[in-house]
Amino acid sequence: MNDRLPFNPLQAQQVAEAFEKAGVDYLFIGKSGAILLGFPGTTQDVDVFPAKSDENGRCMVKALLGLGFVLDENTQTEIIRGKDFVQLKDGPFDLDLVFAPDGIASFDEAKARSVHEGIFPVANLRDIIASKKASGRMKDRLDLHLLELFRLEYESNRQ
Repeated sequence: MNDRLPFNPLQAQQVAEAFEKAGVDYLFIGKSGAILLGFPGTTQDVDVFPAKSDENGRCMVKALLGLGFVLDENTQTEIIRGKDFVQLKDGPFDLDLVFAPDGIASFDEAKARSVHEGIFPVANLRDIIASKKASGRMKDRLDLHLLELFRLEYESNRQ
């Protein structure tokens, strides 16, 4: 059994503040991104979609160490080179670094469509949904109908 607390906005706030201070270019994505937009759900981790560059990776390693994540040399190298998926479980909360999310062509395109909710840079809800659809994972398919309903409400409220 996982004894970790589920995702809450305080964790996202810690990431946002540390990444801002370190100059990390990223977006919140996945269910945690949807929750930051107001989706009434829960998740077990924070998901971020970082820009893939050595410099951004080095900034991210610095920020993550400052947050209290334990990063061995191999993990630091994976982050700096932008390995497609890096899962961090040895820190204050679970954090997934998704450098190549399914269903999203590029970081730059996703960033151009992104929104800001306060201090949180969040992938567009359509991109979050596209990524969940493309993943093919059962747990993601279970969320799709509710995310689509939320998207309709979210988009109508923003007009």
